[in-house]
Amino acid sequence: MRHRWGQRKLGRTTSHRLALLRNLVTELLDKESIVTTVPKAKELRPLAEKMITLGKRETLHARRRALATIRKKEVVRKLFETLAPRFSDRNGGYTRIIRLGYRRGDSAEIAMIQLLGSEYQPKTGKKGEKAKQEKKAKTPVKKSSSQKTQKKQTPEKAPGKKRAKEKKSG
Repeated sequence: MRHRWGQRKLGRTTSHRLALLRNLVTELLDKESIVTTVPKAKELRPLAEKMITLGKRETLHARRRALATIRKKEVVRKLFETLAPRFSDRNGGYTRIIRLGYRRGDSAEIAMIQLLGSEYQPKTGKKGEKAKQEKKAKTPVKKSSSQKTQKKQTPEKAPGKKRAKEKKSG
């Protein structure tokens, strides 16, 4: 029986695992949505929820405890000023884990962990809005009728044709 065993080891030493989780929680609170493996996402969820609960306290002590875990001061500021008020009426359950399938290289199951309120938006490749903008930029500008008539009046000869005629006559 596995009563009261600790968390997943994630194939790392203790210090490496703690550093990994600190980096993951910093990025999650900064970007509000990250893609990682399912075991990492499951280990990240309690830590992220504890940080948001700390943010709801709004005390100096809570801010210093958050700074002990979160790597960037800007993210701590965002946590206390924007994220904590967003979840002020909730008593937990600030994150969701969405399974995305299996990674191609090693078949690890990947998932997206995101804060509630930042909805899932699947990636659209170049077939989306960017492709339409690029296509508009590449299309040539239509010439007016006066420019077309000027070309007809002054035709330009290609240099290759002129040389070919000179060789035949010579």
